[in-house]
Amino acid sequence: MGPITIQRVYDHQPAEGAVFLVDRVWPRGVRKDSLRLDGWLRDVAPSNELRQWFGHRPERFAEFTDRYRAELDAAREALRPLLDAAAAGPVTLLYSAKDTEHNQAVVLRDYLLEHPG
Repeated sequence: MGPITIQRVYDHQPAEGAVFLVDRVWPRGVRKDSLRLDGWLRDVAPSNELRQWFGHRPERFAEFTDRYRAELDAAREALRPLLDAAAAGPVTLLYSAKDTEHNQAVVLRDYLLEHPG
């Protein structure tokens, strides 16, 4: 498996390998033609209900992580493009949250590294 990195979409620099947006909604203020993406994987993002419950509150991050991992367990087929890309080389996950430590891309990266196939 190649390295999996995460980048905030607003700070995105050109990356080696495959690049995927992993937010359920398109990032505010970003033109769709401004990103070179291999895919926008809405179905691997947290559900709307979970996203709204979390509200980017760091004190909820541990429970958010558990709930999101359960959603990922139930959506293994939606992860296939990420797993295939990671098997071929480096992957970058783009996200739009302001908090660089408490967001779904952090959880998703760790999940992919723990479940490589």
